[in-house]
Amino acid sequence: MSSTLKVGLVQQQAWPDKDRSLQASDAGVRELAGKGAELILLQELHATHYFCQTEDDRLFDLAEPLDGPSAQRLADLAAELDIVLVGSLFERRAAGLYHNTAVVFDRQRGRVGHYRKMHIPDDPGFYEKFYFTPGDAEEKAGFEPIETSVGRLGLLVCWDQWYPEAARLMALAGADLLLYPTAIGWHPPDDNPEKQRQKDAWTLIQRSHGVANGLPVMVANRVGHEVDPSNATSGIDFWGGSFICGPQGEILAQAGDDTTHLLAELDMTRSEQVRRAWPYLRDRRVDAYADLTKRYRDR
Repeated sequence: MSSTLKVGLVQQQAWPDKDRSLQASDAGVRELAGKGAELILLQELHATHYFCQTEDDRLFDLAEPLDGPSAQRLADLAAELDIVLVGSLFERRAAGLYHNTAVVFDRQRGRVGHYRKMHIPDDPGFYEKFYFTPGDAEEKAGFEPIETSVGRLGLLVCWDQWYPEAARLMALAGADLLLYPTAIGWHPPDDNPEKQRQKDAWTLIQRSHGVANGLPVMVANRVGHEVDPSNATSGIDFWGGSFICGPQGEILAQAGDDTTHLLAELDMTRSEQVRRAWPYLRDRRVDAYADLTKRYRDR
């Protein structure tokens, strides 16, 4: 692994039309690769609108297998541009079994791994439990880093971002960096102070995963207003704010609330330096953490 790594992420709008959405992803990836990015991250479910605002079984028709046309398009792009590309799929694994799956394509090697989202929300406007089965921690697609030509990727997805356990397990398995494709935004009726608190919390928790584990972090979010087809809510204003930070949570690049192709250079030797100075892994009290496997510590 090189001591430095140029990385990029695509923050974009998305549409129900897969071709239109994938064209936007393609354009962003090509721009970043042209600027030297070797690792590029796309946002969660970038091939479609965020369809989980409503429960509609017709929307399962959007799903594809891991080797479907959208995945092949990403594989071809990674091979053509000689990059490592992280995309996101609504995966049809079998009849009645679907996942929210992040997929890694490594240059000419094609698909080298995937991660099925483990934490699944179920809230107004985010009805993901209707569509997605959680990943299986017992299989290789659980909290296991994916080996690539640019390092070991600790790949997680959106709602996983709130759980320090997920990031820590990736770090303990030897991840070189953490990546979060995500789709998060505001409900328009919320007031501005509440919106700011939500966005600050979202940024802070993911930067803290970098701090706690001594790893760089990449987070790719979407932008734009997407309507709720059921009209039960006012839709979602996706807030953007994608960022790349170093192993002490230092912001290296951050996007606003519009389409952005974000680029940064990571010093891949810094994690070693930071962990020597701040040896959190050394000082963990693994003998005292058994209750972390409980839902709650009832008294």
